[in-house]
Amino acid sequence: MASSEVALPRPVGFPLRSAQGRRILIATVLGASLAGIDSNVVNVALPDIGRDLGASFASLQWTVTGYTLSLASLILLAGALGDRYGRRRIFLIGVAGFTFASVLCSVVPDVGGLIGARILQGIGGALMAPASMAILQSTIAPDDRPKAIGTWSGFAGIAGVLAPFVAGWLLSLGSWRWIFLINVPVAVIVLLVSLRHIPETRDGESSGMDWGGSALAVATLAAATYALTAIPANPRGPWAWVSAFVAVAAGIGFVWYERRTPSPMLPASHLKSRPFVMINVMTFIVYGAFGVFSVIFTIALETVSGYSPAKAGSSLLPITIISLVLARSSGKLAARIGPGLQLMVGPALCGVAALMALQVSPGAGYWSVVIPLQCVFGLGTATMVAPLTFVALSSIPGDHAGVASAVNNAVARSAALLWIAALPPLVGLTGASYTQSEAFLPGYRLTCIICAVALFVSSALAAAVFRSHTRCDRRPLLVHPLLHPPCR
Repeated sequence: MASSEVALPRPVGFPLRSAQGRRILIATVLGASLAGIDSNVVNVALPDIGRDLGASFASLQWTVTGYTLSLASLILLAGALGDRYGRRRIFLIGVAGFTFASVLCSVVPDVGGLIGARILQGIGGALMAPASMAILQSTIAPDDRPKAIGTWSGFAGIAGVLAPFVAGWLLSLGSWRWIFLINVPVAVIVLLVSLRHIPETRDGESSGMDWGGSALAVATLAAATYALTAIPANPRGPWAWVSAFVAVAAGIGFVWYERRTPSPMLPASHLKSRPFVMINVMTFIVYGAFGVFSVIFTIALETVSGYSPAKAGSSLLPITIISLVLARSSGKLAARIGPGLQLMVGPALCGVAALMALQVSPGAGYWSVVIPLQCVFGLGTATMVAPLTFVALSSIPGDHAGVASAVNNAVARSAALLWIAALPPLVGLTGASYTQSEAFLPGYRLTCIICAVALFVSSALAAAVFRSHTRCDRRPLLVHPLLHPPCR
């Protein structure tokens, strides 16, 4: 059947066990995997990129934050684009643009060009990410959505976690430039499957695009990122403080504008949903800690412990295995008992893993130190990601799935952006410190402690907010069953 002929069964969507449901899941999982591939690949390659291009630690930060900046800034607008013009269409444009930018990354002559290409990648990622989850939310049968989201959250990370191992192997054979070409064959598969098998869906009530809000969001995040990077390194630099002022002014302008525009990126009604607000607060804490920890941990294995890129990348494999085993079960369990328990336990386990990472030192054992902490971290993420994602999507009406997905993605990406920009210089990771074990280790250890504390705070927040959702609810079912699971 041609893609134009694919239609949703009314009114429920495709069962996950159907051939069409499985094809939709495969395409969205692979599409989401592209962003995971790129993030993890770059983390492994940062030391090699820095040495080859003569880049400072601040420039290396921008190869990460440049991507995250455009992704976080535009992801809300991208969610609205999908709701209005078609989620499948926006998803395909994002995949194509992301792939083109990946090829550019592999041929740039200097670190400035790499940062520019990474910003273009972020634009493609912004179009892909909310559309991926919104397609699942709008095309899969309601009873199968928790299972689909659980499978998505686990398998979407597989390629992203395997990628560092492949990247390390490519780095040992040749140039870091090769690693960006990993995306190309995955993208070709996604485009072919999506064109043929994903039906088009959109929000019939979508009335306009918030271009002004998007511009203010870009200005806010760009200025804040520059200020957070520059002020700790050069507190007397005038441009750093000018950018801080611009960030505050643009942020205030964004709030003012969103309250008055007829087509806001974030409708005020969504902020009345307490589960939606609180799950996004948790997302900001958790994904901020994840973002900065993933960057410094990989560098620490190579700079402090002397691991090769291939060995450092392979240390992430336990997360893949645990995700494969537990992802779908995690989604099913959340649908059965509610999200509360998993949202408490998951961040706490990740916090324990961050404390275990303090053992990384010169000559740290691969099997005695690195693999155990990655297993604990993988268990924490597998426990938490599916219920967190599904609460974010199901706590506002289903017709606004694109906006809900975009908000949660924007919060996660903005958190990573701001944490990666602010924390390294605050703990003393500047200049060429990433090349010297003695200079890198103190800042690395302080960052691990800060990340652990943040994750424990997130666990406590979940206990306070979602504890009542760990048991069945005998009240009338007024919201999604994941938030108040019915008694059986």
